[in-house]
Amino acid sequence: MTLASASGKAILFGEHAVVYGQPAIAVPLSQIRVTVQVEGLDPGTTGVLIDAPDINQSYWLHEADGENPLASAVSLTLDELGVKAPVDAHLTIHSQLPIASGLGSSAAVSVAVIRALSAHLVKPLEVETISKIAYAVECIHHGTPSGIDNTVVAYEKPVYFIREHKPELIPISTPLKLIIGDTGESMRTTIPVSLLRERWEKDPGTYGGWFEEIGEIVIKARTMLETGSIESLGTLMDQNQTLLEDMGLSSLELQHLIRAARKAGALGAKLSGAGMGGIMLALVEPDSAQIVETALREAGAKQVFTTEVDG
Repeated sequence: MTLASASGKAILFGEHAVVYGQPAIAVPLSQIRVTVQVEGLDPGTTGVLIDAPDINQSYWLHEADGENPLASAVSLTLDELGVKAPVDAHLTIHSQLPIASGLGSSAAVSVAVIRALSAHLVKPLEVETISKIAYAVECIHHGTPSGIDNTVVAYEKPVYFIREHKPELIPISTPLKLIIGDTGESMRTTIPVSLLRERWEKDPGTYGGWFEEIGEIVIKARTMLETGSIESLGTLMDQNQTLLEDMGLSSLELQHLIRAARKAGALGAKLSGAGMGGIMLALVEPDSAQIVETALREAGAKQVFTTEVDG
């Protein structure tokens, strides 16, 4: 039996603008994970069986739809490894990450599958190759992703990311305490991405200006993270959220949780990920974490996660 896992992720700054050439910063959520177990099959059974009990799915690889992301992760891994002979394996996938919420669920599942299957076949892959395969799966699942999810999940380090540039792993001098609130409203990434592209095409001047403003926020945030001068990091999160609201990417549920977190003492709060649903995150001082967590639950968050991010 082989076990492997992958973390979730949160975008601290720069979601959506990263698709248009601006930088973004994302961090792994090491305490929130996907785990994949690979075992042999019962004697006389042949093929690859994929079990995902959390979403009530179980199927054989050869019977899966061509756009199925789990099956794609398996097939692309076998292709990368050059495995031609039939593989007999039973994959069981368990996830702590809510689906379509902004926590990188699909990338985490792909990375965990790739790690587990390649290790089971005694052909472990380099992290850069794992990220490449996971990105290919993200393209199937999301259309035109930025590439940030697979990168931060595969490397499991804070990442400064510009599309079509090599990702930069960045140190975080002072650990960050984050509280994540889930609205319970799932939103496929393709929907906000497509709507934003339509708006940008109709008014490239306005939206391009907003993207540039977000890029400037990201650059300031990187400096703060690397130097440990994070006193104003929460203010930058609030500024980033205002721009995302201006672009129509927030929601009433997200804004309700964001206001609740700020009122409870969060240093700053914003949506994270595609928006229009999914999750928000709040930066807090350690001694106010419990207060903010309670406030989010009382405000209607379906799930609340507390995590710490360091370099």
